[in-house]
Amino acid sequence: MGQEISTSHRFGMGQSRFEAWVDRGWLLGLLVAAMVLFGVNLGDLPLRDWDEGIVAQVAREMWRSPFLSQNWLYPKDLSGNPYFNKPPLMHWLVALIYSIAGVSELTSRLPGAMLTACSVPLLYWVGREVFFRRTAAIFSALVYLTWLPVARQGRMAMLDGAVLCFFLLMMACLLRSRRDLRWGLGVGIGFGLICLTKGILGILLAAIGGLFLIWDTPRLLTSRYLWLGMAIGATPVGLWYGAQWSHYHQQFVNAHLFNQSLVRVWGTVGNNDGPVWYYLWEILKYGFPWLLFVPHGLRLAWENRGLSWARLVIVWSGVYLLVISAMQTKLPWYVLPIYPALSLMVGAQLSRMWNPLMMGIRQPRPIVHARIWFAVFAMFGFVVWGLSAYFTFFAPQPDLQLISSTLALTITVTAILILRQDIQFISVLIWGTYLTLVVLMMSSHWVWELAETYPVKPVAAMIQRHTLRGQVIYTSYPDFRPSLNFYSDRVIIPAAEDELQQRWKTDPHPYQLLKASAQGYLPPKQTQVLEMQEDWILVTRNPRSQSKPMVSAHRETREVSTFD
Repeated sequence: MGQEISTSHRFGMGQSRFEAWVDRGWLLGLLVAAMVLFGVNLGDLPLRDWDEGIVAQVAREMWRSPFLSQNWLYPKDLSGNPYFNKPPLMHWLVALIYSIAGVSELTSRLPGAMLTACSVPLLYWVGREVFFRRTAAIFSALVYLTWLPVARQGRMAMLDGAVLCFFLLMMACLLRSRRDLRWGLGVGIGFGLICLTKGILGILLAAIGGLFLIWDTPRLLTSRYLWLGMAIGATPVGLWYGAQWSHYHQQFVNAHLFNQSLVRVWGTVGNNDGPVWYYLWEILKYGFPWLLFVPHGLRLAWENRGLSWARLVIVWSGVYLLVISAMQTKLPWYVLPIYPALSLMVGAQLSRMWNPLMMGIRQPRPIVHARIWFAVFAMFGFVVWGLSAYFTFFAPQPDLQLISSTLALTITVTAILILRQDIQFISVLIWGTYLTLVVLMMSSHWVWELAETYPVKPVAAMIQRHTLRGQVIYTSYPDFRPSLNFYSDRVIIPAAEDELQQRWKTDPHPYQLLKASAQGYLPPKQTQVLEMQEDWILVTRNPRSQSKPMVSAHRETREVSTFD
């Protein structure tokens, strides 16, 4: 079963000139479609906590610093403390864009978004290496493009979109090296780029490629080109790690390799824990509509496990999901590297349904269990139409009404086509999902985490108006907000009420950011309210009540955990 999805095709080798041009056309078309989706409305919303604020903050400090200061080699955060969380490749790219076009949300997000866009044609390349028919590669790339987590997280100023791009580059070169050993050099380059972006994650992703080779093409493990490529890719990684060790010694080992990397395997960083099924739930929450095809794709892969594409997706998805599920620290974006493998599964399943139509084979019932599929899509359509009505009549929000209506119309037409045994439902579902995502990205809702707390930019502007750069400010807000630090260009530290009271007594010139309703513990005659924004007030000591503080205070910075 499933022998129609073979691995005998050689992408770029033995093709006719026409087929080569068709492949180039698809690569270009996929890249343009991805750049539209990942680029639209990219700079119109503020950066979110945690990852975006931290990446932008570190990159801006690199951009500000003279080259000879070596801040680009030994990154620092806004407090002037060493930044040990991740290697700096992504921060270098953002700082480079800052030097060309200035600091903004657009320039902060642009490098990651464009790298994620490039990962879409790279997945098409991977598909052409492992699938016999082009349709499977096309469907895989389009499914990958229209996964909500890939489309949303890939647009943000974070590291994971770049990891997707470099990982797919590594896998494409690995697969191509089965026909031309020289492509093994590219495997090492992709590995090095991953390690310079997310450190030891590169070892896990390289191990996935190695396990696939052991199962599928073990002869490649003796290729000198492969190991030469790994040496080339590992050289800049080793130089950077050597420079950090030489500069910081054991402090770097403890902070970077242990606290920010290895400890995440057996310990929880920043209370970001969860059950073992955490990532299965993340995939389930944001997987519609393609998640519906994953069980059939997984079954098809297992039935065809003698073929390269099936071996690749089984090793890729199985090993990666097992490892991240076993880790104690759980963060939603850790699951992103599994979506290319799931997309290949779904692409194979969709191609299997589509190919009889393309080959001119007439089948009375090309869609098996069509009534069940119709019922599932009809149920989802009913729910989404209900949301559309709610955002139209009961809680009018034009953006959400347009998003839900676009998705509801897509699901409805898909359900009708399935019931009519019309295989064109695949085209409608892909195009409708893509259009829904474009509408979502054009709205103000694609970074929905911004609605979870107070707007950061008005409060940051207030802080800038009344304090000097370098001022440390304490806040009653319980969580650290890197985006507030970035926009205000000040160090803002959460503190409990007793610490805020102590700071008020001991600091010579205290500045505190407080909820407007929570300033009662401060002496009224000593308190000067500088300004209020978004129900938050910035206060300092009234100059007329200044007295010599009990203890001479000094600028204090506090090390915080980072989660990107």
